[in-house]
Amino acid sequence: MKRYVLSVLVENHSGVLSRVAGLFSRRGYNIDSLSVGETEDPNISRMTIVVRGDEYILEQIKKQLNKLIDVIKVMELKPEHSIYRELALIKVNVTPEQRLAITGIAEIFRAKIIDVASESLVVEMTGDEEKIAAFIGLVEPYGIREIVRTGLTALERGDKEIKQRKKYEEE
Repeated sequence: MKRYVLSVLVENHSGVLSRVAGLFSRRGYNIDSLSVGETEDPNISRMTIVVRGDEYILEQIKKQLNKLIDVIKVMELKPEHSIYRELALIKVNVTPEQRLAITGIAEIFRAKIIDVASESLVVEMTGDEEKIAAFIGLVEPYGIREIVRTGLTALERGDKEIKQRKKYEEE
């Protein structure tokens, strides 16, 4: 099964996220990752939705999303033409002797230590999924207490943008 990243512009009001999520659950499609936030226009939000499936499933998802009244535009973001990022907060066990080693690993990954306690550190990092997985792999031997991840967020590279026009207009 292939992974697809969809960028979906929707009207920014209550109930939209519920309707989109309901569409997926009613049809038995799983959402691997979902992030939502307001755009430069406060009346519009952008959803980045990561799904797995084949071309047929992708087309069905896009058609069903486009049927929703609140959806303005649906676009697949291909990896070769897009920037994918994720934010992760990772709480790692640490002894005073290990603190320097974990700080060094964080520096290599351009991560920030945002909280220090007597027996733990919280590291904040952004990057693609592979970078975050590599960091987690290196600090796992120290003991990970908690991880929280935002899910993928993405934009298309270059000057092209997803226009905020109604979906029934010609592209």
